[in-house]
Amino acid sequence: MINNIVLVGRTTKTIELKQNKNGTNYVQFTLAVNRPYKGEQGGQQADFITCVAWNKTAETIANYVLKGMMIGIEGRLQVRNYENEAGVRQYLSEV
Repeated sequence: MINNIVLVGRTTKTIELKQNKNGTNYVQFTLAVNRPYKGEQGGQQADFITCVAWNKTAETIANYVLKGMMIGIEGRLQVRNYENEAGVRQYLSEV
């Protein structure tokens, strides 16, 4: 089985380095990836994809990647789910 994704797009905001409860560094950011075709009114369309990086990769991204920069990433698709306050199951897709 193959679960491999390659994306090239622009970051949508400044990326902040965070730590989880175990003290592991991570970043979570959104990558805007243009679609290869234009919409009905001629405007460019994009998909906004949530990305997560850990440890040294997260530190490098936080130190060198700014809002609006075009970057390329390679990763895997991960789908998580949880129950919100209303008891409804929510699904998240991340690279």
